[in-house]
Amino acid sequence: MLKTFLIGIKDLRLIFRDRAALIFMLLAPFLLTLGMGLVTGRFSGNSSGISDIPVVIVNQDDGELATALVDLFNSEDLAELVEPSPGTSPEAARQQVDEDEVAAAIIIPAGFTRSIIPQQEGFTNGNQPEVVKIEMYANPSRPTSAGIIKSILDEYMSRIEEGSVSAQTAIVQMLVSGRISPQDAQTAGEEMAQSLGDTQGGESLAITLNTSTADGEEVEFDILAYLAPGMALMFLMYTVSYGGRSILAEKVQGTLPRLLVSPTNATQILGGKVFGIFLTGVAQMLILIGGTSLLFQLKWGDTLGVVMLVLVAVFGATGWGMLITALARTTAQVGSVGSAIMLIFGILGGSFIQLDQMPAYIQTLSRITPNSWALDGFTTLALGGTLADLSTPVTALLTMGSLLFVASVLLFGKKNLVQK
Repeated sequence: MLKTFLIGIKDLRLIFRDRAALIFMLLAPFLLTLGMGLVTGRFSGNSSGISDIPVVIVNQDDGELATALVDLFNSEDLAELVEPSPGTSPEAARQQVDEDEVAAAIIIPAGFTRSIIPQQEGFTNGNQPEVVKIEMYANPSRPTSAGIIKSILDEYMSRIEEGSVSAQTAIVQMLVSGRISPQDAQTAGEEMAQSLGDTQGGESLAITLNTSTADGEEVEFDILAYLAPGMALMFLMYTVSYGGRSILAEKVQGTLPRLLVSPTNATQILGGKVFGIFLTGVAQMLILIGGTSLLFQLKWGDTLGVVMLVLVAVFGATGWGMLITALARTTAQVGSVGSAIMLIFGILGGSFIQLDQMPAYIQTLSRITPNSWALDGFTTLALGGTLADLSTPVTALLTMGSLLFVASVLLFGKKNLVQK
């Protein structure tokens, strides 16, 4: 164990003496984070970097639920986040989106409220009318802003559906028990709908710009808390593939076989090399976290949660680095494949484009990347979560790393890297 540790420490020191590697590991993600922070307005005085998102709302329904949705976007809770404006027609609203005047258009068709609140005959004959769906026409050039609007709309519809099911169940039970007559069912449904609309548009709505921790401390989400870990995780894949490339380089140079002259077995040698890659990844992540915290006053969240998430994220990424190394035949193959994987995982993992804007199959495919799971965890911490809230990403990353390491060990055994 001591020999494995010493080999890992030696490799860590060698990496930090390589200026080119340091530039790509530390300076590049730092500068990209800075640039994206400037683009999103993070350094222009807004703590969140996102405000006054333009959205046009076309309300063709005169029901309570449609009015409540319009009131929601005009509420004080969202006053700093969105800038809603009424639309005249669906065609005109879509044109505003196509011309990049707004981030999204919300079109509420006629009959939306009544499709959720059945008429009297709906209660008596048990037929549930087909729900008229709200259309959101998103601007692809503003994925972050459109994603926020979609999240607000999804939250609203989720609450509406929950309230609708509860209301209809209550009315049916009252009808069965004889507490109300079929003629009074419509009136009871309208009263519940009015109550539901008031709740969704009122102060009890859970959609606000700020959230709170379990201790009651107010937390503001910082857009840099999403961008910084995204960049760090993307370049983490470069680091682990660079470390894997060094294993093959030392094989070609004869360094690994010469280590066998000492009383050190092949398992200790390869274990030490892998441990060195892991330590390098952890050091890279912690340096970037410390740098953004000091220079940008970025709050990453619960300290124990951040440390645990860094360790498991690097573990998962190192597993991919080892698999690439085990499959490659030359250092050039590791370098080219590693760079490609870095970019692919960066895109799939959400470093550049929010996954909410991607097709469902892309969102599913993203789960093979350590970037996606780790980014979920860092976002949770930035919103006030703690280590206890990270069970899903931590478990996923540990499982991913373990499976990849087992596969890599089997492949390394066939290649017999440390033999002459």
